[in-house]
Amino acid sequence: MRILVSNDDGVHAEGILALSTALTACGEVIVVAPDRNRSGASHSLTLEVPLRVTRISDAAFHGSKSYAVKGTPTDCVHLAVNELVRPEPDMVVAGINHGANLGDDVIYSGTVAAATEGRHLGFPSLAISLVGKTHFATAAHYAAQLVRGLMVHPLPADQILNVNVPDLPIEQIKGIRVTRLGNRHRAEAVIRTEDPRGQPIYWIGPPGSQQDAGEGTDFAAIEQGYVSITPLTIDMTAYGSLASLGAWLDLQG
Repeated sequence: MRILVSNDDGVHAEGILALSTALTACGEVIVVAPDRNRSGASHSLTLEVPLRVTRISDAAFHGSKSYAVKGTPTDCVHLAVNELVRPEPDMVVAGINHGANLGDDVIYSGTVAAATEGRHLGFPSLAISLVGKTHFATAAHYAAQLVRGLMVHPLPADQILNVNVPDLPIEQIKGIRVTRLGNRHRAEAVIRTEDPRGQPIYWIGPPGSQQDAGEGTDFAAIEQGYVSITPLTIDMTAYGSLASLGAWLDLQG
């Protein structure tokens, strides 16, 4: 088993080190990750400048081959599968993200995008996030458990797993729940300030508060101390709307 590991917090982040170390018990690990924090990059590809790759000392990842890419998480997985990793990997695991990827966070998440790119390229994939920044060992434990499960029972070809782990010691985790995505209110207001020359500059505001966090959502599972696992489909077609949209178009004609 060859496991490609990537993230969006950067190749030197604590989460990816914890993840890659735990997954060495499951197979050969190859790390290909951004050279710096690329959180919020979503599924963007770098198309107008070349991608530069730096080989990192294997000792930094306890013997695993590792590369830093001056690009996005999607760039990293795409480049790894098509060029850097030979033979190709058997699976893609993205994380451990420093913070939650709950509800609408998945739209913006570079971690989820890295897993999605792996699935687009034909490999079982999962994204794992720690809802906090302390107990990475807990998230790494569940990542390894899920990878072993996927080795035996692969996902359908159009799905990835989005996993969120409470920031708790392993013994305080209550279990695992299969969940749906919740959602948030719209984001907080943009923050306007000025640079030293008096010119306006803007900061994107923090995420909005929870809007749908009811029973069965990923928000609820985390709040109650459970690991949340949400299957995400890669085909975004709204199949339930095909017939009604066709009827609507007929009315326009």
